[in-house]
Amino acid sequence: RPYECPQCGKRFQTSSHLLRHRWIHTDERPFHCPYCRKGFRYNSVLVTHRRIHTRERPYECPKCGKSFSSSSNLTRHQR
Repeated sequence: RPYECPQCGKRFQTSSHLLRHRWIHTDERPFHCPYCRKGFRYNSVLVTHRRIHTRERPYECPKCGKSFSSSSNLTRHQR
């Protein structure tokens, strides 16, 4: 792994992974919600957050029909 974080020494396969990791040290949050302007480190977290505003719930339990905004919430429900 040729790309090393100068702050903590963690190594990465690609420079883009290193750049994304470095946000942890800088508290940079480049992804902002268009509804409330809250900032996020990762676009994937923003996508899930936006569902609070849009009420989108794309993950449905096949047994009971209840729907969820994230796959992790569906998985927790199914346990």
